[in-house]
Amino acid sequence: MRFTWIGALLAPLLVPLLLSVVMVGLFGSNNPAMLFVVMVIAGCFVSYGTMFFMFLPALFLLSLWARLTTFRVCLLGLLLGALAFVPMTLMEWKSSGPDSGPPTESFFSFFLRWFADPLTAVYPLAGFATAGLYWWLGTWWLRRGASRLPSPQ
Repeated sequence: MRFTWIGALLAPLLVPLLLSVVMVGLFGSNNPAMLFVVMVIAGCFVSYGTMFFMFLPALFLLSLWARLTTFRVCLLGLLLGALAFVPMTLMEWKSSGPDSGPPTESFFSFFLRWFADPLTAVYPLAGFATAGLYWWLGTWWLRRGASRLPSPQ
């Protein structure tokens, strides 16, 4: 499969949109539209950053080593989604002290506490969904383009 801009631009948008809808529904707010926009923007920073700086380079390296299949691409997304949890936890740890100051506990103990949180599963699942959608959009786009080519006679 070749790189497609349609997949790279649309795939990372799905998870932030879905999670923002869920968060607005769970938290409620006096201004749900503003909460939705803030959540989408924050989610897009993480999602697009992971897509362009982790997933696409790793996908390129994987394509050099093995033939790309749906399973391999989705597994790569799952693994990179789990890996994306580490820098996000590091940012949270840096501001975990009193009044968002320096941390009072070690990163390892903080990481283990955050790792036990059920919401941690969002990261690998988001990576899996984004990779799967990227793969589907890319193959759909290529099939769509191939169907427009004139048939040889």
